[in-house]
Amino acid sequence: MNQLSFSDVEFVAKRKQTRSEKFLSEMNQAIPWARLIALIEPVYPKGKGGRPPYALQTMLRIHFMQQWFSLSDPAMEESLYDSQSMRQFAGLSLAKGSLPDETTILNFRHLLERHQLATRMLTEINMMLSERGLLLKQGTIVDATIIAALSSTKNKSVKRDPEMHQTQKGNNWHFGLKAHIGVDAESGLVHTVTTTPTNDHDITQAHALVHGEEEAVFGDSGYIGVDKREDTEHIKAAWYVAMKPSQRRAIKNKGMSKTVEKIEKLKASVRAKVEHQFRVIKCQFGFRKVRYKGLAKNTAQIFTLFALSNLWMMRYELRPVG
Repeated sequence: MNQLSFSDVEFVAKRKQTRSEKFLSEMNQAIPWARLIALIEPVYPKGKGGRPPYALQTMLRIHFMQQWFSLSDPAMEESLYDSQSMRQFAGLSLAKGSLPDETTILNFRHLLERHQLATRMLTEINMMLSERGLLLKQGTIVDATIIAALSSTKNKSVKRDPEMHQTQKGNNWHFGLKAHIGVDAESGLVHTVTTTPTNDHDITQAHALVHGEEEAVFGDSGYIGVDKREDTEHIKAAWYVAMKPSQRRAIKNKGMSKTVEKIEKLKASVRAKVEHQFRVIKCQFGFRKVRYKGLAKNTAQIFTLFALSNLWMMRYELRPVG
């Protein structure tokens, strides 16, 4: 039996379960650990000679906690020392030796980025959800959201991130990137993700957000004219794109206006599901601003966040029976 530290003993004796402990417990049951570990294991260091690496599942659990609690590498290291619930989730103990430092945490993240494993994790998780009958393919909702980036030039290069750009939305200017997603119209789960600088129009990514098996695609008024584009000619699904408010107001016939309003409300009720995913990564996981420079690193994080968001939304359906 492993020796417990004083903090471990106190934690076991504690009666009240905190919200973070409940969250970690729910996600622990929802995540297909065996499948994800099998995905990463072929490229994970085997530790031949020198200091043996930490267990792969431990590092993956730490990586996921970084996403859920929006922590930098140094902050994640400190949280492991401060939080018993995080150590318990990662399978670590202060009595068993040292905890992973920020460099070890950073190297694991770089390993995932280098082998594009975040993309493959989203695919693997969605495959599991499809097998469970939770991800259908009859319809897709396409949409995009702006993720802010640091616009300050107070750095060594005295420049903003060259891969990020600015765009105007309404009366406000935004600097950063856009996360474009294709969402299952029935379950609200993300099946496809792309990223671009903010000045790229939403419609330019529409062709990349469909999987080809859907019968209908829904989008807001930013996708008007999408069915006439050369890059969407191969898509056989019907497009249901929202009308602009100005177009709706221009209809003078009252009977026709009421009919159009009903149709637009119906389309809007379907499109609303895409906002749930944006709410989870921004409000639940705290991802409101990119942490890294360049599109590649931030895209890897965004793929991971939407993969975890899918599991968060289906956590009750994924609970073990009995």
